Amino acid sequence: MINISKNAQEHFKSLLLSEPKGTQIRVFIVNPGTPNAECGVAFCLENEIEEADLALKYDKFFVYVNKNIISYLKNSEIDLVIDKIGSQLTLKAPYAKNNFSKKTSSSLEEKIRSFLNLEVNPQLSMHGGQVKLIKIDQNGIATIQFSGGCNGCAMIGLTLKSTVEKKLLASFPEIKKVHDETQHLHGKHSFY
Repeated sequence: MINISKNAQEHFKSLLLSEPKGTQIRVFIVNPGTPNAECGVAFCLENEIEEADLALKYDKFFVYVNKNIISYLKNSEIDLVIDKIGSQLTLKAPYAKNNFSKKTSSSLEEKIRSFLNLEVNPQLSMHGGQVKLIKIDQNGIATIQFSGGCNGCAMIGLTLKSTVEKKLLASFPEIKKVHDETQHLHGKHSFY
């Protein structure tokens, strides 16, 4: 699925030596399947590994990818290009902007869960966070819960209103309001 050149693998192994024990690599796509899709590579701490992640094993390290973006990473390549000026890590994902026809979900909840995983969580994962749908009541109120770096983040109110709620209301007319039931705890795990 992701072809990582020998040079890039050696580069990752070298970088990981100076990171906390257990740190791995994450490949992500922000806005997959849209003209604004952007691919990225980041460190992935042990506590940032999510249930929806797929672990790809390489020599002495793992690459974690959210299962929901696998199709967008078809034929992707990571390479370390070295020239006279220096070196640069490149990630080519030719299908990142493709709008694959998505399987029609049988329920509104399934559609929203898929939407959150594809449209919102890739952005939140860059800060070690994620959001999940808990339930939708008969009045069209979607109850969500943040976790990871989003829990206790000083910017959570802005994230809720201008990102999550705005996108859900625009994409799902059945939803009238979004309610955050997270018990936000402040501490070292928070991004801000």
